Amino acid sequence: MKTVYFVRHAKSSWDNMSIQDLDRPLNDRGMRDAPFMGLKLKEIDARIEKIISSPAKRAITTATYFAAALSIAPDKIIVESRLYEAMPEEVLKVISELSDNYQTVAVFGHNPTFTFIANLFTEDYIDNIPTCGIFRVDANVNSWSQFGETNGRLTEFHFPKQFFH
Repeated sequence: MKTVYFVRHAKSSWDNMSIQDLDRPLNDRGMRDAPFMGLKLKEIDARIEKIISSPAKRAITTATYFAAALSIAPDKIIVESRLYEAMPEEVLKVISELSDNYQTVAVFGHNPTFTFIANLFTEDYIDNIPTCGIFRVDANVNSWSQFGETNGRLTEFHFPKQFFH
């Protein structure tokens, strides 16, 4: 069994329009939601062995908050440039190249790509993966090279507004 927790980065700041998209930081809500949702994964005993993140500042910052909540050293976060502005196929290619030594990984990235990916693995239409939304996909395979929509199934979906009203 291989498991991926896909995490859309937390809410980013649009306060300074001169900042390049890649360098956009989290806003206050994002800085609240990222550690909170990381702790939610800890509560459900997500045994994440590897974290892979888009190079965007908002994604790396979100991944760092999750790593802290899950007691994973920040230097264990792998920054993967192909996850920034990636199409779903590229994200799945990155996953297919993972070492089979890992059973459970977390991938931090962006919309609309993550919403497209979620819908590949469920029959229930998901309109949007909100910021800091998490969805889990389980695949009954032994190798990441086999991970895909034909053998994976979305089994969990969590997002901050389930907990904050």
